[in-house]
Amino acid sequence: MLTRSLSAALGGLLVLPATVLAADGEDTRLNLDTAAPKVAEHASGSGTLVRTIVGLAVVIGVIYGVTWVLRQVKASREDTASGKGLAPIASLPLGPNRALHLVRAGSEVVLVGAGEHGVVPIRTYSELQARELGLIGDDADADDAPRPRGGGGGGFPRPRRDWLSELRARTVLK
Repeated sequence: MLTRSLSAALGGLLVLPATVLAADGEDTRLNLDTAAPKVAEHASGSGTLVRTIVGLAVVIGVIYGVTWVLRQVKASREDTASGKGLAPIASLPLGPNRALHLVRAGSEVVLVGAGEHGVVPIRTYSELQARELGLIGDDADADDAPRPRGGGGGGFPRPRRDWLSELRARTVLK
């Protein structure tokens, strides 16, 4: 019992200086120099306005730059994904997750059925047969050539577009 009380007293003596030093630090007052010159409490309104406009211009520039880069990446991916041998001609939705697609594969035109379980070729036409049946027009080889409106050339007439359709065609990302 004596050893216990002696060890407790020695432990208290070892801990006591640390608590005394810590207590001194808490009572010390901070030396705040109140004679220091005060800075302006508010900035001028024109400087803040200029900073805001410049920041807005930078943000708009970054958004425009990112949009341009994404369009370039998308265009390059579409070119490499589609290639020059395949081109979609027409598509007809039949129901949910089901459609018929007419695809040009080289000099042939393939009618393909797409459904939930996969893609199935239905019929293959030569280019001459597809023209005779009216599946493609005479100008199907030239994508940039204007299509006739009156139904000439073996294809279907191009539907007239109103101003809203024109606007959508020009603004929708391709």
